[in-house]
Amino acid sequence: MLALNFVAVVLSVLAVWRVTHLLVAEEGPWNIFGRLRSASARLRLARLTDCFYCASIWVAVPFALLISREWRIVAICIPALSGGAIVLERLTAHGDAAVLIEEGEES
Repeated sequence: MLALNFVAVVLSVLAVWRVTHLLVAEEGPWNIFGRLRSASARLRLARLTDCFYCASIWVAVPFALLISREWRIVAICIPALSGGAIVLERLTAHGDAAVLIEEGEES
């Protein structure tokens, strides 16, 4: 049972990274995600689709709910899955990181 949970968490981290990267940094087929980012900017929700950190939190929610329905585990899994996705993004970014650096932050 523990191994199945470990596999589910690892696969969820990979899925959160992939979906978040798709939303934040890729255009997608027929420019679907580019249009989604444009629409979110018009609705003043650009922060959700421009910032890898912000988007990964929201993307992690359904994956955390797939792992468990117990609120304590979900509450721990959301930042853990987001953090895992952020680590993967930083490891795989080659100068064109999808991570938004806040003004005043040093890289």
